[in-house]
Amino acid sequence: MQDGIDKASLDQWYVLDTETVIPVGVSGNRLLGTDLTVVKQADGGIEVFAEGRPHALPIRHRFGFLWATLGQPEREIFPLPEADEPDRRYVPCGVVTVKASGLRIVENFLDMAHFPFVHTDVLGAEPHTEVESYDVEIRREEDEVWATNCTFFQPQAALSAQDGIATQYMYRVMTPFTTILYKTCPNAANRWDVIGLFVQPLDPGRCRAHPIMYLIDDVSTTTELIHFQQMIFLQDRIILENQRPVLLPLEPRKEIPTRADASSIAYRRWLKEKGVTYGATTTAN
Repeated sequence: MQDGIDKASLDQWYVLDTETVIPVGVSGNRLLGTDLTVVKQADGGIEVFAEGRPHALPIRHRFGFLWATLGQPEREIFPLPEADEPDRRYVPCGVVTVKASGLRIVENFLDMAHFPFVHTDVLGAEPHTEVESYDVEIRREEDEVWATNCTFFQPQAALSAQDGIATQYMYRVMTPFTTILYKTCPNAANRWDVIGLFVQPLDPGRCRAHPIMYLIDDVSTTTELIHFQQMIFLQDRIILENQRPVLLPLEPRKEIPTRADASSIAYRRWLKEKGVTYGATTTAN
């Protein structure tokens, strides 16, 4: 392990930036407490170097992002078939720096109970505060956490939505720091809108979050879509930066779960099985 980083966190692919914003020349970045140097040539070729290492890191180009790893991932970057559907809007939503554990950010993404209180009159509203029972499983073959049959009333489920609807959700956690939700598409009854959140842990309690959307929406402008998604995430950031403890507790007695927290319970159990400790605390005190 590198500087005490657990192997499960080290051996993952992480987003470093949207490729189109990486400048030609030399620029800095950071991942898992390690300073990085990104070198982009005029022809678009990119290399990434980690402090103290003589050779370039392995990199990948996927979903419009530059990915890198400090370890040795056993798998390639997860599949996302919707990313290759030609009629979807591809909307990279920039990057938001958050003073919080990356695991906290993923867990918040899975939480429907906060919608009426944090995203009032957009993703939720009183008196519609109850989280109905849903199904959660750890899919062993894919090694992913899924929450399905999720339903929540939303006044404005998407920028293109005209009225409140009972929105259907599916949540998918592919790696400890990457997650996707599939939700009711107001413009296509038989398809899902897809929203991803790829977290780049800079340090145990500080991250950059990279939201991305693949939508069926031929009405809204790209700027409007980005502003809508950033509004949602910046509301979350206020909550995330005030959560205590800063690191995600993996000891079950530390925080008391409710029925609505089924996805969080499965996520934490999955992290413990993997031995993930970066951005987490495993003590009961």
